Amino acid sequence: MERHRLGSQGLIVSRIGLGCMGMSDAYGPADDGESVATIHRALDLGVNLLDTSDAYGPFINEELIGKAIRDRRDEVKVATKFGFVGGTDGKGGGSIDGTPKHVREACEGSLRRLGVDHIDLLYQHRVDPNVAIEETVGAMAELVQQGKVLYLGLCEASPATIRRAHAVHPITALQTEYSLWSRDPEDELLPTVRELGIGYVAYSPLGRGFLTGQLRRFEDLPPDDWRRHRPRFQGENFNKNLQLVDRVKEIAATKGVTPAQLALAWLLYQEGVVPIPGTKRRKNLEENVAATEITLTSEDLKRIDEAAPKGAASGERYQDMSGVNL
Repeated sequence: MERHRLGSQGLIVSRIGLGCMGMSDAYGPADDGESVATIHRALDLGVNLLDTSDAYGPFINEELIGKAIRDRRDEVKVATKFGFVGGTDGKGGGSIDGTPKHVREACEGSLRRLGVDHIDLLYQHRVDPNVAIEETVGAMAELVQQGKVLYLGLCEASPATIRRAHAVHPITALQTEYSLWSRDPEDELLPTVRELGIGYVAYSPLGRGFLTGQLRRFEDLPPDDWRRHRPRFQGENFNKNLQLVDRVKEIAATKGVTPAQLALAWLLYQEGVVPIPGTKRRKNLEENVAATEITLTSEDLKRIDEAAPKGAASGERYQDMSGVNL
């Protein structure tokens, strides 16, 4: 698979990555055997960016990835995150800890669970409003100096915070939600990271599965699926968002591809963006990877833009948006 320079610090990753949260958290029952097989298949296909966090599970997702890559470490760029304490972003609850002490402790825990001697890309999972970003990134920079981490990233940070962090130590990547139903980053975040030479990693590039076109009713979600508690999947929001998906499906049909593939292909045409669609099944992985082979014309891009304009999705991304864009 084609490689992509993520940011300007030297990290080279596959054009598309693999989000691993759902293998252990938030999206119904886990199947570790299939998840490990999916990771191995991803590596076979040239996908080298695996994305996890100590919050997923919590902790067990890092252990799963560690098991999967034990004999294939040189094929992988491992990205993990720290910051959530006492809960996960998938299930809600918990608090954010960006203190230098926690940065160091979290890194040691992640290294141990992953079974690696260094983390390729370490993100602060959410900005701690009670700790100056300079303190947090300063502690992260020490990990780089010690060789325990190679590159640094932020998640869901505001342009002002990104600039302050980048002044302390070069930030390689910003990770936030970005997709055909979450296009807010185009206002300020994307221009900021492009100016600073920071790569952009798009999580939930398929709208947490909504853009696949497979969900038609709220009842299609498993009882323990965290999406049941997210505004965009509830009530009238669900029905309105189905209309957006149906417009995407119509365009996908004219291209002979799936809605998911079209949504990913659109992201791949955005400058500096690396999507990390999550899945725990080989079939979905292979479909996602095939999106890297899709060609979109200027007319295609115009039609997609008209079908899913900025602000088209109904409902907020989270019930409580106070913890993002800080």
